[in-house]
Amino acid sequence: MLALICLVMLFVNPAFLSPGNAGAVAEQSAVPAVLAVGLTFVILMGGIDLSLEGIMAAASMSTALLVANDHSGMNLGLWAIAVGCAVGAVLGLVAGTTVALLRVPSFIVTIGTWQIGLGIAQLLFGETPPRVTDESFRGLADSKAAGLPGIVWIALLVVALGLVLQHYTRFGRYAYVIGGSEETALLSGVPVRRYRAASFVLAGATAGLAAVMATARSGVGNVGIATGLLFTTIAGVVIGGTFLTGGRGGVLHSLVGVIVMVAIGNAMVLAGISSYVQQAVQGVIVVAAASITLWRARERMRVIK
Repeated sequence: MLALICLVMLFVNPAFLSPGNAGAVAEQSAVPAVLAVGLTFVILMGGIDLSLEGIMAAASMSTALLVANDHSGMNLGLWAIAVGCAVGAVLGLVAGTTVALLRVPSFIVTIGTWQIGLGIAQLLFGETPPRVTDESFRGLADSKAAGLPGIVWIALLVVALGLVLQHYTRFGRYAYVIGGSEETALLSGVPVRRYRAASFVLAGATAGLAAVMATARSGVGNVGIATGLLFTTIAGVVIGGTFLTGGRGGVLHSLVGVIVMVAIGNAMVLAGISSYVQQAVQGVIVVAAASITLWRARERMRVIK
């Protein structure tokens, strides 16, 4: 699909494949790619996490107020990055333990967690958003290596760690087992509740890191810093081929899906298509991708039977 988009846009607007635009697509993909790594494991286990925007809001405000800024007088330096990730992990733990121990549907729990994170962010928000003055923190986004911004390299590192987790750890292997059949996983002695809760902690931590990256890029702590990212991330995971029913897909699939979503948006902007039409087109693509994925899952089950 990515190759098809590139070919179409090459004819419509040759600037689409220019080095500058390719770099812009990579930079725009960095934050949702980090979100997608954590979300992939939640979905692989048959869950869903809708709290990412709220978690990012809380983590962004926390981080911006703890590095050198024009509001709080605090300056933890780059240690604030760890705090941002920890805020996300704690909110993920709240959601994960509720889902795992109380058996409440994950979409209900994570909508609640979204509001908790948003509430925390609004409590921390003053009359104006805190502006980050720490140059080393801003350098996470501003500095470049091999022509790519720092946040792109951070995203690539997170994806690499996600692939290691997926292929070389029990957590990754059990994600497929739990998503394929929770009953089979339980009968096999897999501590399903523990690993399910851990997947939400991971998703929360990656949301915290994504908030740090977005804050470094924008230079301010912002309650609305993640607006629209939940759709892009979930759409990317689905388009990439990770089954919403669990048990199929992976980190690399999600990365490709996120790049496809960002590239489609970028291509439509270059083509001068209205933002309303862009939203409609992206919605149609997601519905089609989800339908095809579920159809393939049903066909696979029919063949097995």
